[in-house]
Amino acid sequence: MKPSPYQISAFTHAARERSFSKAAAVLGVTQSSITQHVAKLERIVGAQLFLRRREGLELTRAGRELFEISDRLRTLEQLIEEKIDDYGALSTGHLQIIANAPRPALPIIARYIALYPQVQIEFTLFGWKAVMDQLREREVDIAIVVEPEVSEGLYTRDIGTTRYKAFVSPEHRLAKRRSISLKDLRQEVVILPEDGSLTQRVVKAKAAKLGFAFSRMIKTATFPVVKEAVLHGVGVGFMLEGGQFPSSNLVTIDVEEMPERYRICLVTPSDKRDLRLVKSFCEVAADASYG
Repeated sequence: MKPSPYQISAFTHAARERSFSKAAAVLGVTQSSITQHVAKLERIVGAQLFLRRREGLELTRAGRELFEISDRLRTLEQLIEEKIDDYGALSTGHLQIIANAPRPALPIIARYIALYPQVQIEFTLFGWKAVMDQLREREVDIAIVVEPEVSEGLYTRDIGTTRYKAFVSPEHRLAKRRSISLKDLRQEVVILPEDGSLTQRVVKAKAAKLGFAFSRMIKTATFPVVKEAVLHGVGVGFMLEGGQFPSSNLVTIDVEEMPERYRICLVTPSDKRDLRLVKSFCEVAADASYG
């Protein structure tokens, strides 16, 4: 038995939204219609496609493999619809955007919604590894990330540069220093994002090159958590220059061994780059030079 277009559409939107009810709202049908179509598709496939969690739907391995194909099909359908509509005015729509730091993502989003106020934006911060994983799994439309991995099927556009700096609270003993060496931090509490983050890899590699490892280290989820820890006087944090909203309660210090600048990139699945919402966001990001 072949799956119907309705079953594929119900599954794809449920996978995109991680919710049967949200998929039903997008498609303008009842939730029971979505669940019935997905159940029939699971019988045809012979495998469970979703795990029902309290926080939402989670794709199984079979579901992820099917979604990678069905989402490409839906993207192609969107391109056809937009072509037929002759790329009509950007009056409605929805974009899922993620980033590994608040800035420059949020300033770009602010500029975008000023130009296109009817477009719905869903924005979330994740660690660097989670950003790359979600891009590869096609769970988002756009990511703004520092030094993304080169991956087949992803379109990458440079929108600026940044570098890493050390951050401390004004009361910290190093607060009056304009620059420091990583060696100065050997006995300090060092605050870094989670395992797999670009920041942690860079900082640890620099320390290893100097012949030591940090003995007192705290790992957090994202840059905002690093910032909060620094503000509370927990220790010395490493963050991207300009990656957070400026704060008079944060002291920025140059790190002698970390002068390199890193690319800030906008990344999207290659086949989504010509979708009018994605394309318009890319254009706004390109106009907002950063770094």
